Amino acid sequence: MDTKRYVAFLRGINISGKNKVPMVELKKGFEKLDFVEIKTYLNSGNVIFSSDAADTIKITSRIEKMIKNQFGLDIPVFVISKEELEDILHHAPDWWGDESKEIYDNLIFIMPPTTFKDVYSEIGEPKEGLEKIKEYKGTVFWSFSRKDYQKTNWWYKTANANISTKLTIRTANTVRKIVGM
Repeated sequence: MDTKRYVAFLRGINISGKNKVPMVELKKGFEKLDFVEIKTYLNSGNVIFSSDAADTIKITSRIEKMIKNQFGLDIPVFVISKEELEDILHHAPDWWGDESKEIYDNLIFIMPPTTFKDVYSEIGEPKEGLEKIKEYKGTVFWSFSRKDYQKTNWWYKTANANISTKLTIRTANTVRKIVGM
């Protein structure tokens, strides 16, 4: 069996004292699932690990169960192979993730079975001049003006209860750092 590198993004942990999950404990949980070469990045639920399992849906469900058992939390988890993540970054639009301090660049991961179409019909068009989006393989590159973020369409709506549980969002820098780990 081939061992493969994966990234798990946990949704909504360690935010303003809610859903506390210590990274050291989380790492131990991943070890109990027989994952290896486990690294965590930041406190916001980014875990890089290796496994010879190939089914990301099964991997996801095992991680969610472990979090429920170990921490008593129902946390949505998004698992992607490092290879896929590299491919996604390789397809980033020119306007995404540059050095501009005026612009905030995020990568939105759409959690299956939700699709881009579902997200788009819920959120609608980005506000012209203030934000841009580009869909690629279950993710959305999203950039917006730091100064005018309150005026953007996607800012409030990605946090809206109907859709927020179907997404997990990371900054361009976080995603790049993880791919480099």
